[in-house]
Order: sequence, then C-alpha cells, then structure tokens
Amino acid sequence: MKLFTKDQHKRLLRNGQVNAQRQIDGLDTIDHPPVVKLFTPDAACTWLLSELDPEDTDIAFGLCDLGFGTPEMGSVRLSEIAAVRGRLGLPVERDLHFTATKPLSVYADEARKAGHIKA
Repeated sequence: MKLFTKDQHKRLLRNGQVNAQRQIDGLDTIDHPPVVKLFTPDAACTWLLSELDPEDTDIAFGLCDLGFGTPEMGSVRLSEIAAVRGRLGLPVERDLHFTATKPLSVYADEARKAGHIKA
C-alpha cells in the first residue's frame, strides 16, 4: 500500500509550501490538521502527518509515536516509515477511515497527556 494517495500528497505538499513561505516572510506557521494517519498493524507506531518539505518531499512533518510513551512533533523521513515492520513483519498502513477534526497541536497535546496518539 502506498503511504498516501495523490490527493493527500498534494495537500501535504501544499501545506508545506504555505508554511515555508510564511517562514520566509517572518510569519508564524499555520497549525494544519493532519492530512494522513499511518500506523503499524502489528506494533504500536502511529504517525499523523500534516505537511511535506517542499525542498525534500521525503521529509514530512507531523506527530510521531513510536510506541515508547513519548509522542512528539517533528520531521520524519517517509523512506524510513516505509521501511518499518512490526513484530509480524507487516508494513505500515494508511488509516483509510481517518479524518482530522482538529489542528495537529491539539492531537499532540492529547497524545502527550495519554502517552500515545489517540486518533
């Protein structure tokens, strides 16, 4: 399975372009809602991604939870996510039913309190 659809890729890239331009202009970045949720079906890893780096589209920004009880926001390489396998060797999947209802920072606050992403 591809990590995201063409439409999700366009939205992630557009969000990244908007925030890159805002940084150039000296403005605060926009707290975008996550565009896609990725997870390991046989491990405790989850990623909520909100944007792609327009200069290196292998780098995404989002909320990352590797199952250690310390979810954090930051950048991650998509090639590394694609290489992750859980205990049974299953690849990362896209949550086909995920629809964001709030900005990424709200998911991050909730995840830090809970010790894992709840989405």
